[in-house]
Amino acid sequence: MSVSQTDFLKKNIADVRTRIHAACLAAGRSPEEVLLCAASKTQDADTVRAAAALDIDLFGENRVQELCQKHKAGAYAAKPLHLIGHLQTNKVKQVVGRAALIESVDSQHLLDCIAAEAEKQGLCQDILIEINIGCEPSKSGIAPQALDALLLHAGTLGSVRVRGLMAIPPAALTPGAARPYFARMRDLFEQTRCRSLPNVQMDYLSMGMSGDFEDAIAEGANIVRVGTAIFGARKPPAK
Repeated sequence: MSVSQTDFLKKNIADVRTRIHAACLAAGRSPEEVLLCAASKTQDADTVRAAAALDIDLFGENRVQELCQKHKAGAYAAKPLHLIGHLQTNKVKQVVGRAALIESVDSQHLLDCIAAEAEKQGLCQDILIEINIGCEPSKSGIAPQALDALLLHAGTLGSVRVRGLMAIPPAALTPGAARPYFARMRDLFEQTRCRSLPNVQMDYLSMGMSGDFEDAIAEGANIVRVGTAIFGARKPPAK
């Protein structure tokens, strides 16, 4: 990767960190509470490797094939890796043990498949439950009212651990339009955290992307998933 490309990433990450800092101060929070996840969908291994040397906390991949390819190439260096995109059950084996956190668990069947693979590998896989907070038919995630049942089921599985919640709210057409959805997620997160449930340790509330992460931070997010603001316009997928 050229010096100019590295400088481009460095400047963008610094700008994002400045925005995170300002949003945290405005919300009366410490900037250290918020993890910056670099959403590296369509980015090549060299770009990801360059970003790994800079001030990001972890990487998030949407596609299992990209995750495996970049992981094999050592692109993430020592930075944690999360799967943030939809996970099909036939690809669970490729993700369990590679991803520190699977953020997109959205069904009992998927949860069972993850637990079975984790048990085979002799590990406990950390996950987040994805909530379809806008109840949009086109999006993955469980309905908010289905959360309780899925959490109770997770409590019966010894090889998974629920670490929190994730959401992608409806696309905001005006500034601040996503904030009510983030507030609902915060309420769900806090309600669950107040309960004592087996295999449930509510540490992470993952929400907010390049265009709205300040609002997400204002409502309690402690993982923000930022792609375009770090890497620039998304590259078309390789053919």
